[in-house]
Amino acid sequence: MARMFRVLGFFTLAIALMAFAGDMYEMALLFFIQTAVFFLVGYLNFSERAYLLMFWGYMVVAFVGFTYWSVFEMGIPL
Repeated sequence: MARMFRVLGFFTLAIALMAFAGDMYEMALLFFIQTAVFFLVGYLNFSERAYLLMFWGYMVVAFVGFTYWSVFEMGIPL
């Protein structure tokens, strides 16, 4: 499971680099931070249960944040 967090770090790094190349600096910064956290957690060698709980916590925060942003910040398209 630790290896999967390093894989998540790799993919978030790829997304961050593409966002940076596309002049989307806020998105790139967000994904660079996620990359650092995923790589850090991937090398801490927690138990399988701890990794699953961290992943589900990450998913809840990500989906709640995405839903909030898309509903309340983006507004209704006209």
